[in-house]
Amino acid sequence: MALNQTAIKRKEMLLITAVALGILLNPLNTTMISVALARLQEDFQLTFADVSWLISTYYLASAIGQPLMGKWSDLFGRKKVFMLGLLLVTLSSSLAPLSPNFGWLIGFRIIQAVGSSALFPSGMGIIRSQITSNQAKALGIVSIFSSTSAAFGPSFGGLLLHYGDWPLIFLCNFPFIAGSFVLAWKLFPNDPKAAGRASDMDWRGVALFSAVIFMWLLFFLSLADGFSLWKLIVGAGLSLWLYRYELGQSKPFINVAFLRKNMNVTLIYAQFILTNIAFYSIMFGIPSYLQRVQMMDPQKTGLVMLSIAGFSVLVTPLVSHWIDRSGSKPPLIAGTALVVGGSLQMLLIQDQASVVTISLVLCVLGIANGFNNLGMQTALYDFVTKEETGIASGLFMTSRFIGTILSSSLLAALFGKNITTPHLHSMAWTCAVLGVLMLALTVRMPRGNVQKAVE
Repeated sequence: MALNQTAIKRKEMLLITAVALGILLNPLNTTMISVALARLQEDFQLTFADVSWLISTYYLASAIGQPLMGKWSDLFGRKKVFMLGLLLVTLSSSLAPLSPNFGWLIGFRIIQAVGSSALFPSGMGIIRSQITSNQAKALGIVSIFSSTSAAFGPSFGGLLLHYGDWPLIFLCNFPFIAGSFVLAWKLFPNDPKAAGRASDMDWRGVALFSAVIFMWLLFFLSLADGFSLWKLIVGAGLSLWLYRYELGQSKPFINVAFLRKNMNVTLIYAQFILTNIAFYSIMFGIPSYLQRVQMMDPQKTGLVMLSIAGFSVLVTPLVSHWIDRSGSKPPLIAGTALVVGGSLQMLLIQDQASVVTISLVLCVLGIANGFNNLGMQTALYDFVTKEETGIASGLFMTSRFIGTILSSSLLAALFGKNITTPHLHSMAWTCAVLGVLMLALTVRMPRGNVQKAVE
């Protein structure tokens, strides 16, 4: 009996590993390319505003692909969708280094984003169906893989650029893909007969949501050249149309009725969007600034960015213990206050600043990320029932991608055609304002159920 239990646990851990290796591909490729932006600008003769499309389109495809692939995994089978996702990432990672121009590179990154977006919903669905005991712990392990891979992306990317060139950022995906594919092929259960058809999808909702995201992306990216009233009006009009349309659907692509019914959850999504705007502005803005202004090479840039990743991971056990004892709100108050403080400390960075000064500022922002990342996830589940977990998780990831899209637009507007220390200080003030808004939303948040957090 003991041997049987050991075998079950071993199989469960291998299954979790298969999912985790797949899921980390999206956040890893999200941030890993940040240290390569300066190199890509040189290779393809681009401005920062131009190269920011490489970030924006990846997020755009992820924001649409995540809920779309989630519904496909329910309709056509989780194993099929997971394996399809890995094959798409393999295809894009193979072809991206061969891109003849920047347009082709963007196209391959979009394929990569769609493929990696298929892995989270299908993988999490498999864990929920196959692991019945200690399910929360299993989901927590996968969540840590996802969050830490995003934080370590710039450091890993810097190391790769030091020993090669930007194509290595795509080629390094293959060990993760191979490990995930072999384990998933052997351990994932075969899919039951398809539960639905493609016609069951809310395709008009998909099209409207895509149009809304793309229009707002165009509006924010155009701010670098001036305010566009018509893009603002079209974006607002499409958003209202999407809201009214999805409200009347029985199986909506974006469940706006759920958002309207759960105002606390909706405000958590709003706060998570703000959190990701600030975090990813820093994760993408700082590496380019360090290389362009402080004249650091990619390896040194990656090592400096390790300050964020390292401290983010180091504080996670402390935050977890604090949440178990006091709920999500107190750690979130501390985390959002640190965003304000860390952003204002960026004003201390001047031309030819010391590595120590920059690293200390990034340490504060890394601690803030560790507090906010775990705090936001646990806060969400304080206000949803077990039956609402699936829809709440999907919209949570959509909120993350909306925040990341806005961060790339913000950087394009602030950095434009050149990156200077005054531009960095503008980003610092913007992130500080975002931190104040996050702090205000945290303060108004009702205190969650501490016992529920423990469970």
